[in-house]
Amino acid sequence: MTTRELSRRTAVDILGGAPDDDTLRRFLHGLPGVDAVGLEQRAAAMGTRSIKTTSKKWALDRIVGLIDLTTLEGADTPGKVRSLVAKAQHPDAMDPDCPTVAAVCVYGDMVPHAIAALGDRHGDPDEGGIGVAAVATAFPSGRASLAVKLADTRDAVEAGADEIDMVIDRGAFLAGDYSTVFDQIVQVKQACRRDDGSSAALKVILETGELNTYDNVKRASWLAILAGGDFIKTSTGKVQPAATLPVTLLMLEVVRDWHRLTGERIGVKPAGGIRTSKDAVKYLVTVAETVGEEWLQPHLFRFGASSLLNDVLLQRQKMTTGRYSGPDYVTLD
Repeated sequence: MTTRELSRRTAVDILGGAPDDDTLRRFLHGLPGVDAVGLEQRAAAMGTRSIKTTSKKWALDRIVGLIDLTTLEGADTPGKVRSLVAKAQHPDAMDPDCPTVAAVCVYGDMVPHAIAALGDRHGDPDEGGIGVAAVATAFPSGRASLAVKLADTRDAVEAGADEIDMVIDRGAFLAGDYSTVFDQIVQVKQACRRDDGSSAALKVILETGELNTYDNVKRASWLAILAGGDFIKTSTGKVQPAATLPVTLLMLEVVRDWHRLTGERIGVKPAGGIRTSKDAVKYLVTVAETVGEEWLQPHLFRFGASSLLNDVLLQRQKMTTGRYSGPDYVTLD
């Protein structure tokens, strides 16, 4: 049975019918509405948890190990990607015990350069390696034909990408064309399959800053999971607001409910706008208290970040030396 057939079978079982517009609309609009005040109060409460010294050291190391170190600029070059990979492998040149990041995230045409630079360090982050993620499907807008989106995905997978970060068609979603969004995710998931039968992990970017309401974020999260996404991701980082704690909490609650319903664990990736260790710790607490500490591993939770790592490194150095280092003590991104 193909990945697409499995996705449709799971969706049919849960939806009680084929995933057409009518069935999807009935299911998604039948979900309980989001209490915005309650959600934001729960998220604010997560940010008040105190982290003691030994726990803080663990938390900082855990954050490093959950980062997708990212460069997604039109001016990216092979040299810039090699520099990014060097930092991914040795985040703190003065501390050989500093953990490596989970993955580097680049455009599809940069995947071969990332893999070459990683060498034998390229591998499963849950087993100590560093993965390579590629954005695809006409990132960040998603404004392209399905044929182009699928070709974009296949090219990245054939180049060796371990993970694909796709964007949903927000226009179709906001127009209520849920079956189009569903089917595109299913087909991109199928395009993630390799000739040997294995598959690149699929992260589905909702671009929550364009979805306007918490109810839409909840519906899009369920839709992405029903269609076979391995991760749900907040943002491209190109639209504001990007990741926020309330939105991430809501997505974690969907993942929790999916796990209770099916026994399957789905990952969550907040991306964009998380720049300080203090904020990142709040996300760790939110994960632990919503879905459990078992989610704090690379195949279930990631930070999409480019600037967060430096702040975490400076905090680690402060805990080691007792004083704050200046920005010259970490490499520039």
